[in-house]
Amino acid sequence: MSEIKFDGRVAVITGAGAGLGKAYALELAKRGAKVVVNDLGGTRDGSGSDSKAADLVVDEIKASGGNAVPNYDSVSTMEGGKNIIKTAVDNFGKVDILINNAGILRDKSILKISEQDWDLVVAVHEKGAFCVTQPAFAVMKENKYGRIINTTSGSGIYGNFGQTNYAMAKTALLGLMHSVNTEGLKYNIKCNTLAPVAASRLTEDVMPPEMFEKLKPEFVAPLVVYLVSETNQDANMIFNAGAGWFSRSAIVCDPGLVLKDATVESIQENWKTISDISEAKPLGHVNDTFQFMSAALQ
Repeated sequence: MSEIKFDGRVAVITGAGAGLGKAYALELAKRGAKVVVNDLGGTRDGSGSDSKAADLVVDEIKASGGNAVPNYDSVSTMEGGKNIIKTAVDNFGKVDILINNAGILRDKSILKISEQDWDLVVAVHEKGAFCVTQPAFAVMKENKYGRIINTTSGSGIYGNFGQTNYAMAKTALLGLMHSVNTEGLKYNIKCNTLAPVAASRLTEDVMPPEMFEKLKPEFVAPLVVYLVSETNQDANMIFNAGAGWFSRSAIVCDPGLVLKDATVESIQENWKTISDISEAKPLGHVNDTFQFMSAALQ
């Protein structure tokens, strides 16, 4: 197989000052991409800022012969998102690739989450992804090319104790992916979503130290770099990656059955069939559900 290269491509990576974002930035730059390294430089809970995080990654890329510029805007405002994309356009003329990677944690059990804990986590993960995607989409639409990666989590797909705010925000990234693909289809804009498991500042006290070495961000990067390449033509998919394990998850829908004039009792009687997913499959669009309702609509 031919080597995957990114010569002439421009990539924007949020939260690229460390961890997964840094791994993506280094690998894309090594393969020829011009990279905008965005990082507010705040702490894990979203407080503070420091330009050093982004600067150090840019310096490392340049020292290896690559081309990169830093950006220190927060993803959590529309203005910040616009400035991140403006940095790419002003320096490199366009945006081909966007990786929505920025994130914070404020973990607490459901009864202890404050309004601030909720607002900050949602602002960075959920609103933040939109704030950067919208201006990037505009540039990609004009150029009729784009590759976008959203970052969800196993917590968002399956749930996790003490992460209600984080899990809900991460699940929202799936809705963003589906909508971006629907609107971007005719412009060759493709979006996929990743649920990574990696050693980072967000997970340093969540997993035991012996697992850290086995969960390096570099083990996740190959999948992301492939997904944002021209070679990849698949979109609207959810992938898992960690420790060299790669797989796909999916939201599926089963054909079920049609119960005209349904009653509570008929639901009870047919519950086994209604809840069965043995014949379920992923759907490409919300309108696809109508194929299963067709008998009821006639």
